[in-house]
Amino acid sequence: MRKLDHIYRDFMPKLVHNLPPHLTYHNAAHTKYVIEKARAIGKEENVSDSELELLEIAALFHDIGYIEKSSNHEEIGCEMVRNNLGKYGINNFEIKKICGMIMATKIPQRPTNLLEKIIADADLEYLGTDSYTTISNGLYQEILHFNPTLTRQYWIEIQIDFLSKHHFHTDFCINHREPVKQQHLEKLIHLFEKEYK
Repeated sequence: MRKLDHIYRDFMPKLVHNLPPHLTYHNAAHTKYVIEKARAIGKEENVSDSELELLEIAALFHDIGYIEKSSNHEEIGCEMVRNNLGKYGINNFEIKKICGMIMATKIPQRPTNLLEKIIADADLEYLGTDSYTTISNGLYQEILHFNPTLTRQYWIEIQIDFLSKHHFHTDFCINHREPVKQQHLEKLIHLFEKEYK
């Protein structure tokens, strides 16, 4: 059994049971999605099996800090990694790598190496897929919980701004996700101009 399997068995239930229900985006399903995409993109980018395992561990912990609070949740996740993963045989060098990957998912993303680029792209890979609208609506509902005055018009403006500034980092996502993301951006701009101008 891989180290990841033990860690997943112990920590995924914390995400499933301890994240508040109003997190309709930053939830266990999102974490599972990012783990899956980190592995898929990592394979496309030809990283080693040991690096794939570190990627998946980082993906498991990248939003776990939401159990405590949403602000600075990446730092909280890193603290949990430093406090817990040694007993699973993860050494200090690997812990540092994992924390670097977790911090690379912080917006605005600033990855500094290939593994960080992969997890950054895995976290926002949905922007360039057919699931964009559904997942984006989940994020809208989550933000609405914290800010009930957020209008649909302002949300569309936020999305246009975010998609305009965002860029993928890995060759795989640049080639296979960027074109679809641009289609979503064009649709949002068209929708905004049609309904709000």
